[in-house]
Amino acid sequence: MIRYFIRKFFYGSAVMLGIVVVVFFLFNILPVDPARMTQGQRADVQSLQAVRKEFGLDKPVPVQFLYYINDLSPVGVHLNTTAEQQRYHYMALFAVSQQKVIALKWPYLRRSYQTSKDVASLLLEVVPNTLILATAAMLFAIVIGVFLGITSAINKDTWIDRAALAFSTLGISAPSFFAGIIIAWIFGFVLSKYTGLNMSGSLYSYDPFKGQVVVWKNLILPMITLGLRPLAIIVQLTRNAMLDVLGQDYIRTARAKGLSEHTIIYRHALKNALNPVITAIATWFASLLAGSFFVEYVFGYNGLGKTTVNALEMSDFPVVMGAILFIAFIFVTINILVDVVYVWIDPRVKLQ
Repeated sequence: MIRYFIRKFFYGSAVMLGIVVVVFFLFNILPVDPARMTQGQRADVQSLQAVRKEFGLDKPVPVQFLYYINDLSPVGVHLNTTAEQQRYHYMALFAVSQQKVIALKWPYLRRSYQTSKDVASLLLEVVPNTLILATAAMLFAIVIGVFLGITSAINKDTWIDRAALAFSTLGISAPSFFAGIIIAWIFGFVLSKYTGLNMSGSLYSYDPFKGQVVVWKNLILPMITLGLRPLAIIVQLTRNAMLDVLGQDYIRTARAKGLSEHTIIYRHALKNALNPVITAIATWFASLLAGSFFVEYVFGYNGLGKTTVNALEMSDFPVVMGAILFIAFIFVTINILVDVVYVWIDPRVKLQ
C-alpha cells in the first residue's frame, strides 16, 4: 500500500510539473508587460525596472522559469532577509551560504498585477464559494442521477426508461453556459414571481444592518446548471451498470432464495454497480471546479471561476496561472483518492 501511494505521488508530481511548464511558457509568450500592469502606463523607468527585477523579468526566460519553480516548490532556496521572510513566510531548514537558506514553505503564487495582493490570498477568498457550489451540484447530481438510473434499469424498455434516457441525453448535449442562460432566464426572470429566485447573485451579500449574510437561494440555479451534465452521465452509467449486475448469477440466486426486490437492488446489486459511477463522480467533481468558470460568470456568482475570468479580461496572469495550478492539483489529488475508494467499495480490486 505504501509503495503504491509513493508511486502515485511521483506520478502526480510529474503531471503537476508538466502543467507548470506548459502554463509558464504559454503565458510567458504573451505580449504583456507585468511592470506596466502593476505600475500603470505613466510609471517612470526606475519603478518599472524595480518591478521587473522583483519578478525576475530582467533575466533570461530559462532563469525566470527556475525562479518560478523555486516559488512554487514547497522546499526552495531563498535569501535570508526580513523582506524575503515576509514575502514567502518560510521556515529556514539550514543555510547554504551566508545569504541563502534552504527553506520550507507553502507554494508562492506571486502577486496580482492589478491589486498587488498575494494570489494565494485572492484565491482563498473565493475558493470556498466554488467548493460549496461544486459540492452542492455534485450531491444534486448523485442523488437524482442514481435514483433515475436505478428506476430506469428496473423499468427497462418502458416509458420511464425512455424518459430518463431522453433527459440524460439532453443534459449531456447542453453546454453549461447555454443551459445557464436558459435556466436563469426561465426561473430567475420569467417565473421569478413564483420561484423567488434571482437571475444573478453571489452566496454572500452585505446587509447594512446585519453585515455579511448568506443568501442560499442564489446557490440553487447555479447548482442545478452545474450539476446537469454529471447528473446525465450518472443516470446512464447507473442504468447500464445495474442492468449488467441484475443479470448476474448471484442475483438470480438471491431471487430464488426469496429475498425482497428492495433488498436485492440496494444491498446486493447497487454496491457492485457503483465502480463506474464512482469514477464519474470523482472525475466530474474535479471538472466542476473548471466548469464553474462559465456558470459563475453567467450567474454573477463570486467564486474561483468568476475571479479567474475577470483576471483574464484584465491580463492579470498570476491569478489565472494560480487558478489553473490549483484546479490541476485538485484533479491529481482526487484521482489518487479514487483508487482508495475503489478498494473500499470492491475488495476484488487489487492495488497491484
